[in-house]
Amino acid sequence: MAPSRRQSNGRSPIVNQQRQITAFFTKTTSSSPSPSPSPTLSKQNSKFSNPNPTPNSSPSPTTPSPFQSKSKNKPLLVISASPLTPNDKRSYGDDVVGKRIRVFWPLDKAWYEGTVKSFDKVANKHLIQYEDEEEELLDLEKEKFEWVQETLKKFKRLRRGALDSSLAVEIVEEEKDVKGIKPVQRQRRGVKAVVEDDDEDDSGDEDDSGDEDWGKNVGEEAVEEVEEVMDLDEEEEEEDAVKGSKGKRGEKCGSRKRKASAGPAKKNKGGFKFSLVEPTSNNAESGKASNELGNALTGDATERFGTREAVKFRFLGEERRDAKRRHPGDANYDPRTLYLPPDFLKSLSGGQRQWWEFKSKHMDKVLFFKMGKFYELFEMDAHIGAKELDLQYMKGEQPHCGFPEKNFSMNLEKLARKGYRVLVVEQTETPEQLELRRKEKGSKDKVVKREICAVVTKGTLTEGEMLSANPDASYLMAVTEGCQRLANQNADRIFGVCVVDVTTSRIILGQFEDDAECSALCCLLSELRPVEIVKPAKQLSPETERALLRHTRNPLVNDLVPLLEFWDAEKTVREFKSSYSRIVEQSVSGSLNETNLDGLQSQVEENGMGWLPDVLSDLVKAGENGSCALSALGGTIFYLKQAFLDETLLRFAKFELLPCSGFANIVSKPYMVLDAAALENLEIFENSRNGDSSGTLYAQLNHCVTSIGKRLLKTWLARPLYHPESIRERQDAVGGLRGVNLAFALEFRKALSRLPDMERLLARVFASSEANGRNANKVVLYEDAAKKQLQEFISVLRGCESMAQSCSSLSVILENVESRVLHHLLTLGVGLPNIDSVINHFKDAFDWVEANNSGRIIPHEGVDLEYDSACKKVKEVESSLTKHLKNQQKLLGDASITYVTIGKEAYLLEVPESLRKRIPRDYELRSSKKGFFRYWTPTIKKLLGELSQAESEKESMLKSILQRLIGRFCEHHNKWRQLVSATAELDVLISLAIASEYYEGPTSRPIILDSSSPDEVPCFSAKSLGHPVLRSDSLGKGTFVPNEIMIGGSGHPSFILLTGPNMGGKSTLLRQVCLAVILAQVGADVPADSFELSPVDRIFVRMGAKDHIMAGQSTFLTELSETALMLSSATRNSLVALDELGRGTSTSDGQAIAESVLQHFVHKVQCRGMFSTHYHRLAVDYQNDPKVLLCHMGCRVGKGVGDVEEVTFLYRLTPGACPKSYGVNVARLAGLPESVLKNAAAKSREFETTYGKHLKTFEDNLCNQSWIGEMVEFVRKFIDITENFSCNKSPESTGASFLTELQHRAQILQQQS
Repeated sequence: MAPSRRQSNGRSPIVNQQRQITAFFTKTTSSSPSPSPSPTLSKQNSKFSNPNPTPNSSPSPTTPSPFQSKSKNKPLLVISASPLTPNDKRSYGDDVVGKRIRVFWPLDKAWYEGTVKSFDKVANKHLIQYEDEEEELLDLEKEKFEWVQETLKKFKRLRRGALDSSLAVEIVEEEKDVKGIKPVQRQRRGVKAVVEDDDEDDSGDEDDSGDEDWGKNVGEEAVEEVEEVMDLDEEEEEEDAVKGSKGKRGEKCGSRKRKASAGPAKKNKGGFKFSLVEPTSNNAESGKASNELGNALTGDATERFGTREAVKFRFLGEERRDAKRRHPGDANYDPRTLYLPPDFLKSLSGGQRQWWEFKSKHMDKVLFFKMGKFYELFEMDAHIGAKELDLQYMKGEQPHCGFPEKNFSMNLEKLARKGYRVLVVEQTETPEQLELRRKEKGSKDKVVKREICAVVTKGTLTEGEMLSANPDASYLMAVTEGCQRLANQNADRIFGVCVVDVTTSRIILGQFEDDAECSALCCLLSELRPVEIVKPAKQLSPETERALLRHTRNPLVNDLVPLLEFWDAEKTVREFKSSYSRIVEQSVSGSLNETNLDGLQSQVEENGMGWLPDVLSDLVKAGENGSCALSALGGTIFYLKQAFLDETLLRFAKFELLPCSGFANIVSKPYMVLDAAALENLEIFENSRNGDSSGTLYAQLNHCVTSIGKRLLKTWLARPLYHPESIRERQDAVGGLRGVNLAFALEFRKALSRLPDMERLLARVFASSEANGRNANKVVLYEDAAKKQLQEFISVLRGCESMAQSCSSLSVILENVESRVLHHLLTLGVGLPNIDSVINHFKDAFDWVEANNSGRIIPHEGVDLEYDSACKKVKEVESSLTKHLKNQQKLLGDASITYVTIGKEAYLLEVPESLRKRIPRDYELRSSKKGFFRYWTPTIKKLLGELSQAESEKESMLKSILQRLIGRFCEHHNKWRQLVSATAELDVLISLAIASEYYEGPTSRPIILDSSSPDEVPCFSAKSLGHPVLRSDSLGKGTFVPNEIMIGGSGHPSFILLTGPNMGGKSTLLRQVCLAVILAQVGADVPADSFELSPVDRIFVRMGAKDHIMAGQSTFLTELSETALMLSSATRNSLVALDELGRGTSTSDGQAIAESVLQHFVHKVQCRGMFSTHYHRLAVDYQNDPKVLLCHMGCRVGKGVGDVEEVTFLYRLTPGACPKSYGVNVARLAGLPESVLKNAAAKSREFETTYGKHLKTFEDNLCNQSWIGEMVEFVRKFIDITENFSCNKSPESTGASFLTELQHRAQILQQQS
């Protein structure tokens, strides 16, 4: 049964998991874009049940799924409202089947139209199918309905089913006010409470994990058994709760294991079980997530919290409104906010009110609410904490759990990686500061101040253990679609993108034209795999939405309001100039001085109202050609602003233009284009088995020892070089790191292998140069955050020193290499920045080892003038005290008088008892001991005050010394980034040099040929070509059979038509050639005796049989869509690999298409390519074509059992065509029964005989000129259709007309043949 149809509000079909928090415990009446978890609740009494139950024989209306069991093992006591008054008393039977009917739903207060589909005589019920295809069995005698003659307006209906019929028991409310709360209307006819006397033992579902250790079991329990756990009328109680909570925080209050909703129900101790209806979601991922979160409240938790939540939070159910009091059905409804009724707010304590004020504005986020030394999760957030973080509920009837400050990063990363948004609310005031504020300002506040300090998601996570272990970038990507006039007639749309890696402060901007299939966007998505997407709501085309869905891996999706949140280009520039000029001014007046503005000024230029980086200035000057990219940047900045990352990121952002953005004018591009199909079919980054990198080209080449090197290698593989000179320069660099220089390269690798991820570490240090967010000075943290920051700073200093020393050591190879790239990278002051003086400055500034151990910097003299001044002041006061002591010795005439310290009192003048009579009256006696008296003189008291102030100032300077040192370090940020970049490039070059040692067989440096003239035929030539991915350490020697391949070049065919037996290695050969081309243009050696190549501008790959059901594309349509893109985009310098084109339809149609496509590539595009096929008739047609070379994968055929042929695969590329495909042999290898094999072999011979007769008829018809003319006309028509395929705006009409016409013509020609 289909779920109820819901409004989409124009939101994306990609719905993220996090938004399910938005309507937690909700019985939603409409589909907001935020799927809401719906936990099953339990009531302990029948307070809201109908006091006069009337049995109802009709089945439960909450039939959510045809897969759920409708049978009950035990009888149920049904308590429900009286049935509705029927329209009349007449009986209806088969005579009304087929009629249109309107049925009244009391819950929705609306009529819904449907059709009577059938009549069940036994049950005396009619099956009603509504217009959204949901079906329901109804007893018409008990329903309120009308017969209709015409179609009426459809209304949106509530889904009435829970996930399991055994749990689908709905609440019955009495129509009266309860404690001043407006009554909730009763639900539809099946409204009932079910009492289950299930005696099954459910102890097996208990959590057997141990309680979390929260410290010693001292003091009172954190939370008493009172109505509200979070009663914080006095903030001092909060601190006491923190101290006393340690003993009971791990107490097990309920099972942490969550059962599937379809599982057996728990025994409910004689009470009632309640379930809130869970809304549907419009994509598989969010649907799954909805189920998971919907079951967060089960078992013991249901019994504990169910009653309270059903009664207390009615404003989360049917009465739900957003902050502006709009209903969920409103077009502008904002599910991220919540309206809180005044009566509810009045019932809250100060602490509760503070929490709800934050939560009501951020219903789509999980709140980490700081209380003392712990982060607390309350209400719906507590259920998520218990489920996802394995936290234990605390005592009390309010859902509540938490964790200590030291576990913050770990738990934050866990939730973010699972797709949640986390709102971090920090304490910005201590109880002492609160008390002082109340006294000084007369404030009546009873709760300390708290502020939002961070919003963390998948794409804004900057630290964590899992992040540190994974070098791959987690990109945040903003996408917008333009509507301006297209310069390229073949383009259908314009995209603007902004890609951000917040861990490295890297921002990539681009704008490009794209075709109807969004090929360029798909290519970018397949390369980057963004974890989070930002887009304007309701603005992207359906094709773009499908591309985002198909070529990403469950990203978190954010829909922003166009213009207001997702800014246009004009507003972006205005806002950016304002923010960036403010950042620059702060930097100039703060940590930077006028002589050290080189780094900042090299990146920006003064431009009217403010400052803009060079990249943005170029986009602004480009006008419409840069407006979409600027708009995407605007959406990104707004989103980062909400996450409190905008200024932190922009201060030291590294702006880049997206290389190879579009596919127009590709010859002028510096890179080869690998589209999404090529990246996936050739398994460049992800394999087709489980999606990881094992067995990929990236894994074969990845011998990098640094994280930044691994990321750079991915960039090189996604965009191989195209210009011959660039390729040769990189080849020279790779070659220069082999031979006699290999030992130096290995030492370089050894030194770098101990480095942390320097690029990310630098970005964190840059971000900490200005105290903001959670690092702000006002945030109350109990962990030593400054010590962690200091340790990171020292790690950066040591890492930079190590990189500089390693590069300097490697520079000795420059004596015997001529590589321009290596000379650039290793020459000091050119590609390698001179940082020795800067590093030495910081080495002289303080003791790195001591500071790392103690977590405290004691700067050496002369390093920090402010600290030196404070130290000088302290020494002056101490000197004055020493001088005063000498004066007292002279005055009293005793040189034995000295200073002593007793307890907290220092500089006590200890005078012998014999001199007591000489003591002036203004001396203050502080203490005494036998034979001595201790005094403070007026001068000592004055100097002690000065000393205290001087030491306080010194301590203050000491605390801020780290911030000032980091500021000075950031002044040279361009040098540090240049050093990291040079190190990464050297790491990748060494990795490519080492990779050749893992190939099986010989390796060679490819010879890259120049295209001297347009008439010159591009060439591909390889002798003894091995497989680039199959490694020698995983294969035995000689296991893989190398082949000699010649495609193109003067006097050689440009296309290979490849036939051969099934499993003969045709697809492997195609991949082998494509991967070898990529290797060559990356600059690496290839596994071959010799290799010559004219650079390829783009590789087109069509392999495998797959469909895109989510995009509404069948296997055959998917195949032809990819082929159409090839036909419209391929150039003379492209490489095409087509594997069994046309197999998605009948033999006649498929063969006709395959031949037409091959004809187009060979004679019109004239590119290089390989075409594997099992259509052997193609070999007959092209056997005399000089531009096509017939080859097959060699094999030996022998007689097997029962006339079944046994084939031995030779895997050798052999001239000539293969007579057949030997598919029965594969059936034998697969283990089909012998009888089936014999029958298949006989049928095969029979078909071959018939095919031979048809072939003879075909040859006889060759003299028929009219048939040839029709065939030529068909081919031309096919080419015209395929060329115009990408320009059609309607994919459905295009696919239909294309296939219909093509099939009709092919059938006519087949009949004629």
